[in-house]
Amino acid sequence: MRVMPRKPAAGPASGAVIGVDIGTSSSKGVLVGAEGALLRSAVREHAPDRPGPGRFEMSADVWWRDFTELARELTAAAAERGVSVAAVGVSGMGPCVLLTDEHDTPLRPAILYGVDTRSVSQIERLDERFGTAEIIDRCGSALSTQAAGPKIAWLAEREPATYARARRLYMPSSWLVRRLTGAYVLDHHSASQCTPLYDTTALDWYAPWAAEVAPGIDLPPLRWSGEAAGEVTAQAAAQTGLPAGIPVITGTVDAWAEALSVGAQGTGDLMLMYGTTMFLIHTVPRPLTSPSLWGTVGALPGTRNLAGGMATSGAVTTWLRDLFAAGDHAELVRLAGESGVGANGLLMLPYFAGERTPLMDPDARGVVAGLTLSHTRGDLYRAALEATAFGVRHNIGVIDGAGGDIRRVVAVGGGTRGALWTQIVSDVTGLEQEVRTVSVGAAYGGALLAAGLLGEAPVDAWNPVREVVAPRPEHTRRYDELYRLYRALYADTSATVHALAAMQSR
Repeated sequence: MRVMPRKPAAGPASGAVIGVDIGTSSSKGVLVGAEGALLRSAVREHAPDRPGPGRFEMSADVWWRDFTELARELTAAAAERGVSVAAVGVSGMGPCVLLTDEHDTPLRPAILYGVDTRSVSQIERLDERFGTAEIIDRCGSALSTQAAGPKIAWLAEREPATYARARRLYMPSSWLVRRLTGAYVLDHHSASQCTPLYDTTALDWYAPWAAEVAPGIDLPPLRWSGEAAGEVTAQAAAQTGLPAGIPVITGTVDAWAEALSVGAQGTGDLMLMYGTTMFLIHTVPRPLTSPSLWGTVGALPGTRNLAGGMATSGAVTTWLRDLFAAGDHAELVRLAGESGVGANGLLMLPYFAGERTPLMDPDARGVVAGLTLSHTRGDLYRAALEATAFGVRHNIGVIDGAGGDIRRVVAVGGGTRGALWTQIVSDVTGLEQEVRTVSVGAAYGGALLAAGLLGEAPVDAWNPVREVVAPRPEHTRRYDELYRLYRALYADTSATVHALAAMQSR
């Protein structure tokens, strides 16, 4: 796969590029050389606000603060190496809903993607208003807590005084573009997750539904992720340390940038993103839809995807790390490795923040079954890793049922750095996974897109395969039985956890 330039940019082809990604729990930046070498990486930790059950928000000030700090650190590193920064790539978690007034003043913190489940009643109302089948047919996806449209409707209904002042819609990547260049744009992929505002056949906003769901909002002009949105202004240069006049790409949602970073955008490819949440992106030869998945426009022109996302994955292991007061994950990973297949008879449902695909159940909750007084920290940590793997297998089964054709699996993200998690996923699914040399994720994908503005950026040359994780058949056979129990456990406990979820929201 090659990322081709859509608009040639000025600047030396030998210059370095910077990629920055705004994530759920941290922002990451990379300085990448002309041949794809990772020259420097940097991280800024942050945490979303949780103003109530099922609600996740973040201030846009956090996004800009993180970006400026990362940009200054990375441009200083470039200066130390005697290289110039020639372009900037951005990405971010999404779809998020940040509303501003006509002066670009944020009116409230942004509502985050599918981990925020506040819009259930709006989903029900919009389904009744427009028709579930009609929404899927036009927009590619059923309405769910992942979709931006119902969250806009929630703001209009629940915070009318604030909404009355709203004029523009931003996500993390488009907010950075606005602050850097003054351009008000959004990429097609991010727009395709604004269901029901975007028509995936026409590749444009669908005016009748947009006017009803998001009245008064001047929706942004649309571009493809790799197109130049504009150039760094003098004011932004003074704030960030970036050279004025260099191009900034339009950018996209983090998971799609991650897929680009490892070349997982060919037909038949499936990207698995190991992070705070687990994300799956399958590239299909033609538009496919499923009520249990998201059918989206791809990051690159002419591509289509079936995508899925779990509400938690690494978030659960981080919760366990903090609960156990462990300094880092390494010791828990070691103990989980000693626990062995099946975590000594523990089975976990990883629905600690509800579940996105394929359950589409914001009221699902985490369950740990089989606990005894003999179970250890390692057993619980192993059960969490296996729960994520079972969730991946569940999504893959639904992708296959919707007409997908998975020919290659590529793993990316922080969770690939240790061998255990990826091995468990391969054992549970029975599928091989490629792991590329650079697995820092979306920031690297943004840098690759930025390099595409300067010329061709072949992913295989930038980021070759480091290893292939193969399933172990004897483990796969043992996991088959556990997977059947996993699927039954949700059905057997759903009434109880739904009642508990209702109590939690009082």
